[in-house]
Amino acid sequence: MRQGTKVLPEHARGHNRSLLLQTLFHQGAMSRADLSRETGLTRVTISDLIAELISDGFVAEIGMREASGPGKPAMLVDLDRAGHRIVGIDLSGSDVIIGAVLTLDGDVVVRSEVALPSADAVVDTVIELARTLVADSHAPVLGVGVGTPGVVDDRGVILAAPNFGWVGFDLEGSLQEALGLSVLVANDANAAVLAEYTFGGSGADVLLVKVGRGVGSGLLSGGQPMRGAHFAAGEIGHVTVGTDGGPACVCGKIGCLEAWLSVPALTARLDAAETDAAREGVLRDAGERLGIALAPVVGALDVSEIVLSGPPELLDGPLAEQAVETLRARTLAQFHDGVRVRMTEQGQDIVLRGAAVMVLSGQLGVS
Repeated sequence: MRQGTKVLPEHARGHNRSLLLQTLFHQGAMSRADLSRETGLTRVTISDLIAELISDGFVAEIGMREASGPGKPAMLVDLDRAGHRIVGIDLSGSDVIIGAVLTLDGDVVVRSEVALPSADAVVDTVIELARTLVADSHAPVLGVGVGTPGVVDDRGVILAAPNFGWVGFDLEGSLQEALGLSVLVANDANAAVLAEYTFGGSGADVLLVKVGRGVGSGLLSGGQPMRGAHFAAGEIGHVTVGTDGGPACVCGKIGCLEAWLSVPALTARLDAAETDAAREGVLRDAGERLGIALAPVVGALDVSEIVLSGPPELLDGPLAEQAVETLRARTLAQFHDGVRVRMTEQGQDIVLRGAAVMVLSGQLGVS
């Protein structure tokens, strides 16, 4: 929560609880006195909250701090990072569904992949995968987070997902009913940008472009997710790039960015190219299309960083270089020449780790 935000009295305890957990999550073990100084909460409030959180299994006393002077050494407390697990599901792959059991720190401890089935079997496959992962968690599961292509509202309803043929489908409700656990569903790129911010060290104003079975982006401004009036912020995949026609898109239009840049589409054109020069031309063309789509976003929102997530053998190199050149040619040099474009360092785990952030935020107020 932003500094200075007024907290209503009935929400004060929940706010204080989240503040304490957030502090431990990011800064590690501290004494009760440390927490009081860091959060501005009274020692009595801190002691009450710690007792409550120990009882709930989210915080543990981990031992005395090494004495450095006279007086009784302080007892250190920390988030009980091994006390719960999170299950993450990534539906953004072009040919597999990936699931994992993660720690509260976003580390993957169990991973499982299943072949992407036909669209009418996706939900049953996800339910079966999630049940297997819950059984392998060996600790209470805090919740299940799912990152999926498509436009997703704040209740986990898929408003539109052309690749799966979903329209107005309550994926979150369906999974929650089947699993009997808390489930949170979000667009895969929106999940990924949360992971990049929480675990990847990105700035507070960042645009993440997720390239897989489809193409989408996640946006943070001032560290806050931007979802838009219709939950479609970042849906750049179905923006038409250029006036020269192009390939047909699954949405029914011609020349969408996704039809140029998605992994299946880009791989098919690379396979058809007969020389190294032709293959580089395919990548540079896709990078130019990406730059065309991103330039208005950079100009309107003044983001300082663009992160690419997807196969590095496709995105890193000529494609990214051409995207930067196109961005510089189409934005105001005085302000936007310094925009950084880079690959994420989180690899294929980024959506899974973003799913963990979703659950941490929803259940504990930690992000």
